[in-house]
Amino acid sequence: MIALSDFLIVAAILFSLSVAGIFLNRKNIIILLMCIELMLLAVNLNFIAFSYFAGDAAGQVFVFFILTVAAAEAAIGLAILVVLFRNLSTINVDALNRLKG
Repeated sequence: MIALSDFLIVAAILFSLSVAGIFLNRKNIIILLMCIELMLLAVNLNFIAFSYFAGDAAGQVFVFFILTVAAAEAAIGLAILVVLFRNLSTINVDALNRLKG
């Protein structure tokens, strides 16, 4: 049987990798979006682990809502990315300074 601490360690590693990915790579917006999704997955893993070990299904139901928001965020983020690429011909975050009013 896998202990709760094992799930928490894996979730902490995923969350740390996503934070490191955000701070180390600030140029590519696709990688930034992927790191945000990885953060949400780490949080979901914590919800599922605590829900399973507490014997309550509320955490697992809450994960479905988080996944729905994450899917909407990914779809909107990629749509914005496509529009920016069409206008600027780049996905470099530094090039977005041109959009300031």
